[in-house]
Amino acid sequence: MFGSIGFGFMKASFGESATTHDSTIEAIHEAMRQGVTLFDTADIYAPSWNTMGHNELLLAEAIRTFEGKTGALLVATKGGITRGPGEAWGRNASLDYLQSAVEASAKNLNVSKIPLWQHHRLDPNLPFETQLENLATLKQNGLIERIGVSNYSAKQLRRAIEVIGDIASVQNQLNPAYRQDLDVLAVCEEHAIVFLPWSPTKGARQNDAQAIIKTIADEKHASTYAVAITWLRSLSTQLVPIPGVTRKESVEDALSSLKLALNSEDLKRINDGLEPTQPMDAELLSDQPKN
Repeated sequence: MFGSIGFGFMKASFGESATTHDSTIEAIHEAMRQGVTLFDTADIYAPSWNTMGHNELLLAEAIRTFEGKTGALLVATKGGITRGPGEAWGRNASLDYLQSAVEASAKNLNVSKIPLWQHHRLDPNLPFETQLENLATLKQNGLIERIGVSNYSAKQLRRAIEVIGDIASVQNQLNPAYRQDLDVLAVCEEHAIVFLPWSPTKGARQNDAQAIIKTIADEKHASTYAVAITWLRSLSTQLVPIPGVTRKESVEDALSSLKLALNSEDLKRINDGLEPTQPMDAELLSDQPKN
């Protein structure tokens, strides 16, 4: 269902141009041709506050124009972050807001039921338990086939499992530069939940690749991106990277990671050679409910 790798394309909706639009459609089509089934988007991925849903519409267009089978696709989107006039950003996990967000996303994606809907960010102004109850109600209302959460701690994830029941996925940051949430990954392994690391190549990009990643990439005649994705997949069978793509070449590079062989010594060198993990982003900390 989730496959070995999925793709996001957020950047196609920030500073969007006709060229980016066309190349992103081409990239998504290439991924589909290669058998990729998971495509991740969010309602807030848009050029401006009044074009919310832009990225979802882009994915819907790619699916509609693909000359091949699309029945096995796992379309994933997210909601819970707000944007308003003047680019006022916020968080809202009230039932009314989340229900309206789900309905809008389903319309944008042209689906009767969203295959995977994820709670994008916690609302600091609403009790955590209330947010979980609202998520449970959303699923019961019938527009969501599978529910996921994002940017939850291990403790919060365990409670979400108790309240909501079946959690399909968790989308937290995890990459060579940021490794704070390995305890969340452990909970995913315990409960057979898929971990979708966002920003999976941070610390391995051309302008910020860590020395050990560069060294291994040179030795393997591979890109630093491919090495980072292969390293991530070595951490757990529950982990499915979702790198961002807006070009066909990026899809091909990411897919090359599935054929890249890193032996136990390579992985040990990477784990031992990574720089200390970066701290959690202050914005994520500010999202934490007060009770």
